[in-house]
Amino acid sequence: MRTILVATAIVCAIGLGSCSDASGPTEPTPRQISVVVAKPEPLAQGGAVTGEVRARVQTDLSFRVSGKIIERLVEVGQSVKAGQLLARIDPEEQKAELEVAAANLQSAEAQQTQAQLAYDRQQSLFRTQVTTRAALDQAQEALLTAQASTKSAQALLETAQDTLSYTELKADADGMITARNAEVGQVAQAAQVVFTLAHDGDRDAVFEVVESAFLRPIDGDGTVALLSDPTQKIAAKVREISPTIDSSTGTIKVKVAISSDAPMPLGAPVVGRFNYVSQDVIQLPWSAMTSKDGKPAVWIVDPASSAVSVRAVDISGYETGSFIVKSGVSQGEVVVADGTKFLRPGEIVSYVKEVSK
Repeated sequence: MRTILVATAIVCAIGLGSCSDASGPTEPTPRQISVVVAKPEPLAQGGAVTGEVRARVQTDLSFRVSGKIIERLVEVGQSVKAGQLLARIDPEEQKAELEVAAANLQSAEAQQTQAQLAYDRQQSLFRTQVTTRAALDQAQEALLTAQASTKSAQALLETAQDTLSYTELKADADGMITARNAEVGQVAQAAQVVFTLAHDGDRDAVFEVVESAFLRPIDGDGTVALLSDPTQKIAAKVREISPTIDSSTGTIKVKVAISSDAPMPLGAPVVGRFNYVSQDVIQLPWSAMTSKDGKPAVWIVDPASSAVSVRAVDISGYETGSFIVKSGVSQGEVVVADGTKFLRPGEIVSYVKEVSK
């Protein structure tokens, strides 16, 4: 009986030893990831921005004197001709000043007439040796003073006449009234904008865009189309790009030339489309982006060892579903496109080169 128990223990020991050898440590399975191979490709896409049609030249019209508006003769959207009366302020004060200036001129002219007669009389007396040279000089001085007073009064009269004419606001060119900022009964201050006049002639499509939209050179002319009717589309050329950024909106103003015969009315909302000059760039999918020390980065796979490492990159632009690498990635390098969240530097991965950029 004892012999049987010993034999059984030996068999069990041999069996346990065999099981232990079969279940020894195994190598971990490499993480499966998706990759892209960096490859420069031409990027020639364009941008679309919205804006409105404006007159190339438009002026803000205002009275040159203060007063109460007693008459307004035009409405917004109305076409006007150069010299047409648009509004009028109460002219009573200016008329009173004109009457005072006219009276002062009459007084100055009368004094000049008296001074002229006195001077002529002194000249006659001086030729007959009846008066002195000092009296003649005094008469001449009085005449010159009277002449200067007359000229001054004449200038004041002309100024008063001009001031009276300033009570009437007239159009300075042919065009259309696009804005009104005052009503009858309102006291308008000098230089306060009352109307905005869009001059007839060529027009511009004006766009407020972010600065980066026009950092790249534009390839040829763009197109401008009505937002309400995309079939109304014309070729247009960028005429002006503002060199400064509007501090309130953070945008720059871009003006695109539109001919006066284009079927696009003033104030119409439009959409402009522009193509950039084609350039070769390395474009990677959004899922490839990670972070290193707070800066954009990507994971690079070493083809020889299949080990990954993280590398900081510079980004030159962002597109829908992708980003453009300025530096940090070279042509032919293998970049992890998906599965970057759980990678560790030096980790061995498994991948297949199926996607290329």
